[in-house]
Amino acid sequence: MNVGRPIEAETSVGARRAMMLIMHRELCLSFRRPEQLLQPLVFFLIVTTLFPLGLSVQLSLLRDMAPGVLWVAALLSSLLSLDSLFKNDADDGTLEQLALSGQSLATIVIAKTLAHWLVSGAALVLVSPVVAIGLNIPVSAFATMLLGLALGTLTLSWLGAIGAGLTVGLRRGNVLLSLIVLPLAMPLLIFGAGATDRAISGTSAAGALYFLASLCVFTSTLAPFAAAAALRIALD
Repeated sequence: MNVGRPIEAETSVGARRAMMLIMHRELCLSFRRPEQLLQPLVFFLIVTTLFPLGLSVQLSLLRDMAPGVLWVAALLSSLLSLDSLFKNDADDGTLEQLALSGQSLATIVIAKTLAHWLVSGAALVLVSPVVAIGLNIPVSAFATMLLGLALGTLTLSWLGAIGAGLTVGLRRGNVLLSLIVLPLAMPLLIFGAGATDRAISGTSAAGALYFLASLCVFTSTLAPFAAAAALRIALD
């Protein structure tokens, strides 16, 4: 009698249930700390709003600069909340308890990273049309802009999980985290801004979007195991 498959299926169901419980916990904690939830959004809105006000430029020039401004602000805003991805749980001992719960660290990383993206990256994507109107981005480019930002912020969350895992044991690891993640995020900035710029000019942005999607798939495959290995070293 083959009992391997039922045991494997039960383990998979248990991992999915644990992932959902961890995500629910992270979302509840995020909404209990509204300052951490609003900080990236406020920074994103302030940067993208003050930029056109601080420069006396024509609307056509503002539209040309809009993709770069939008993506730089989005990437920097996402970095603000990456330091707390594992650090709070590591400081109060929750991370050790999660590691001893019987679930793999990769499952814990996936759950916490997805929850982080929902309260930071997805929120930036939702408010980006308001910012785009202020930057004179045409409505016809909104679909490409939203898709590109969704892929880019999710990829940045996966990259941030690796950086947060490497710096979780450091007292002032936020600076080192930025130095680790920002160079890796340069392709996101280049191709994300390029996709938005192509959508504004009316040309096809499929190539840049495909590249962003491939980066998202690659990081989502590699990052959980890399971050789990970093956390395992920090916990030992």
